[in-house]
Amino acid sequence: MKSTIWKYSKRILLVGFIGLSIFLINLIWFRPFFIGHFYDKIFFEFALENPQMLTNIGVKYRYGELNDNSIAANEASFELLKKDYQQLKEYEREGLEGQELLSYDILDWFLKDQMDAHKYRYNGYSVTQRGGSYQGIINFMVNMHRVEDSSDAEDYVSRISQIGSYFDNTLESVKQEQEHGVVPPDFIISKVLENLHNIRDPELNENVLVKDFNKKVDALSDLSEEEKSQLKAQMLAQMEAVVQPAYDRYIQFFENLKDDANSNAGVWKFPNGAEYYQHRIRSVTTTDYTAEELHQLGLVEVDRIVAEMEAILESQGYSGKSVGQIMNELGEDPKFLYPDTDEGREQILADYRAMITEVEAGMDKVFDIMPKSGVEVKRVPEYREKTAAGGSYQGPSIDGSRPGIFFANLYDIKATPKFSMRTLAYHEAIPGHHFQIAIKTELEGLPMFRNFIGFTSYSEGWALYAERLAWEQGYQQEPFSDLGRLQAELMRAVRLVVDTGIHHKRWTREQAIDYMASTTGLAMTDVESEIERYIVWPGQALAYKVGMLKILELREKAEKALGDKYDIRKFHNVVLKSGAVPMTILERMVDDYIARDGEV
Repeated sequence: MKSTIWKYSKRILLVGFIGLSIFLINLIWFRPFFIGHFYDKIFFEFALENPQMLTNIGVKYRYGELNDNSIAANEASFELLKKDYQQLKEYEREGLEGQELLSYDILDWFLKDQMDAHKYRYNGYSVTQRGGSYQGIINFMVNMHRVEDSSDAEDYVSRISQIGSYFDNTLESVKQEQEHGVVPPDFIISKVLENLHNIRDPELNENVLVKDFNKKVDALSDLSEEEKSQLKAQMLAQMEAVVQPAYDRYIQFFENLKDDANSNAGVWKFPNGAEYYQHRIRSVTTTDYTAEELHQLGLVEVDRIVAEMEAILESQGYSGKSVGQIMNELGEDPKFLYPDTDEGREQILADYRAMITEVEAGMDKVFDIMPKSGVEVKRVPEYREKTAAGGSYQGPSIDGSRPGIFFANLYDIKATPKFSMRTLAYHEAIPGHHFQIAIKTELEGLPMFRNFIGFTSYSEGWALYAERLAWEQGYQQEPFSDLGRLQAELMRAVRLVVDTGIHHKRWTREQAIDYMASTTGLAMTDVESEIERYIVWPGQALAYKVGMLKILELREKAEKALGDKYDIRKFHNVVLKSGAVPMTILERMVDDYIARDGEV
């Protein structure tokens, strides 16, 4: 009975969505009279052309299709973006207020940034050791494509059948980048090839996609064993005919690409590299910092944090060596490490869950808004853990069917010393990314596009701020946990130095690794993964410290201006209850909050 009701509910949801879509399609080529309708149009015109995004939000429309990731489709999207920007400018901003005004300014900033980025569309790497269609399709199918009946299973197979063209479109983009003088460093290409072989080489019954499909089909209680076997056979046929050959083409392409590669790490090597890097700085930090200013800011922050760590280490009887050396030795000390076994890794996940439960219980002291969605802790899938970051977060679905997920990387047991775990849990889960992203997802009354536009300096700045907030609330007062917090903050300060070092000052990969390892004392596997991340993702790592410093600056400003009227819970409402915004807009929001005498 419950299954039947859900099937009818899905049909009603789909019919409603299609009806609304038809209404909005009629608005595509005309400027809606009301700006609220325009905001809806912006979202739906994008969503209707992105079936994978619809899947992400729980709508099973075009459920058997992948996005069109061809160069032609990307150019068509850009032309639509330009038209949308022109239409936005036809509305009178002066007549707007409240969230309508905020929506206008957020969309204005975002669309302008996207238009500026088009000039550099061949400067980024479409495929890296950290991502690209060869990994993204697996993450999407495993984590997003739900199989609740035979139709969903057939749609799964349909999407698998499109992987060949999907991959070929990606390789065409990489070829365009190559023709514009943009080729990943040779050591990055080697990592990409290693990842590709990790996916391609196992027997089909061990393939991640096959195992995921079989597991989802086996869970369908209303299908016979014969029907399940037929579906599994269809899946295997597509894997053999389409997917494996597509991976073979991917591998051959990158084997050939090595001939054009060198070991230069920074984007300065591109024809317009310096200009592109400055664009990236503005895009990710939403500020006008120059590369040199950020490099110097990083050096100042490194000195400050190292001094704080030295004081703690001396109080615990550690001296005579650099902070980096001592922290490296602590990271090798068995008393801070879990057993390098399956049981040890399971205990890490269990301890992360306990830490999150503990901190969540005390957050009502500093928040009066909490996410409805829960957060789960999972291991980073083994096929990508070697090149993945130490932790990451995936937000909950809009329809509430999927919780937030904190992914912990357990590849190198030494990269998870016990004194670092609380900080990572607070950053990725509570009160970090889970609070910020889940609360944003659950906000009501805002245009849908506000749920999908992100600003790295805001989101990562908040997560780094959350680490400090947890410490302020007494959750990292034990000296070694406090060292773990400071070591994590030190890494973010070091990022300012090494990111600008690589892309502005022309540091080599080895220079950057040596600086980060000697300064922070982090595990070498973490350091290498981090540095290679900055190499392929220029500027992104700058956003953490820039965003955190701005939030702390605004909090101090509000506290000083409001005096007895200041309430940290209301300050956090200001920061969180409008979703992601550029830092310039966040500053205006806090100024307005101060002008209202601390009322939200």
